[in-house]
Amino acid sequence: MDRLTYKASGVDIAAGNEAVRRIARLARSTFRPEVLGEIGSFANFVRVPEGYRDPVLVASTDGVGTKLKVAFLADRHDSVGIDLVAMGVNDLLVHGAEPFFFLDYLATGQVVPEKIEAIITGIVEGCHQAGCALIGGETAEMPDFYAPGEYDLAGFAVGVVERSRVIDGSAITPEDHLVGLVSSGLHANGYSLARKVVFERLGLKVTDHLEACGRSVAEEMLAPTRIYAKPILALLKEHRVKGMAHITGGGISENLPRVLPKGCRARVRLGSWPVPPIFRLIQKEGGVEDAEMLRTFNMGIGMILVVEAADARAIRERLAALGESVWEIGNVIPGAHGIEYA
Repeated sequence: MDRLTYKASGVDIAAGNEAVRRIARLARSTFRPEVLGEIGSFANFVRVPEGYRDPVLVASTDGVGTKLKVAFLADRHDSVGIDLVAMGVNDLLVHGAEPFFFLDYLATGQVVPEKIEAIITGIVEGCHQAGCALIGGETAEMPDFYAPGEYDLAGFAVGVVERSRVIDGSAITPEDHLVGLVSSGLHANGYSLARKVVFERLGLKVTDHLEACGRSVAEEMLAPTRIYAKPILALLKEHRVKGMAHITGGGISENLPRVLPKGCRARVRLGSWPVPPIFRLIQKEGGVEDAEMLRTFNMGIGMILVVEAADARAIRERLAALGESVWEIGNVIPGAHGIEYA
């Protein structure tokens, strides 16, 4: 009888160790002073940042979804990690929290150290953009579980905010204004529909040129999700924001109402911001109705701030000075909880 080994069963411990060695070097570059441990321990240790009198930890978890399918087709793996970080830390920002640390979970059928390194490079870049530390994670080699060359990602973000400065939308009142921050395109939502249109209806390949967008399918569909940490945190030091909505899965229609208190309704003015060409392409070629687009995609707005009417102009000007493209896209009105478009 042949003697079996773990490697013969599909799990290469040596490859896993090499991947961890590469990851540790990358992760250390994100460490903040509060990180006390090292990559490779069973767990890691962090101090609560100094300067907080009554700190509250805020936590979020998310993935990248079927955007990964585009990465597999393009064999490009250095940007989806940015999406992974963005999906978590942007949710923390909604509540006024400073992104603090991040952990990842990466599962694949076969560990290829070079590919793992590329993925983690994206996660590290996302952590640099967000100002948080990548303090650990898990790389799971699971033979026979994933198609060859495929993997899945999950991320876990933790932030910190002064309890008295938590933003939960409860202060929102009618007449408040809605300020929208530009997205980079699809971000990481609606890809099941987007892929069906681009790859099935249009029959395109990732290397094909999208004339409407001025770049290839891969470049357009793998554009990383924007991370809003630096401009939002800078803004919160100077201005009051009553509520925020990260426009992810469910689009504006599903996400904006999540921050509105009872008796408040959002009125969003269509046409008050430019819609990127990729959304027009998907709608036209897929025959997608307006309402379906608005509850699936961000339509060019990645984050919405709810602010006092008297502060709206100053806030837009401050965000513009921080390098943001920003528009006033509507207001809050009295009425049944929800959203309407004008």
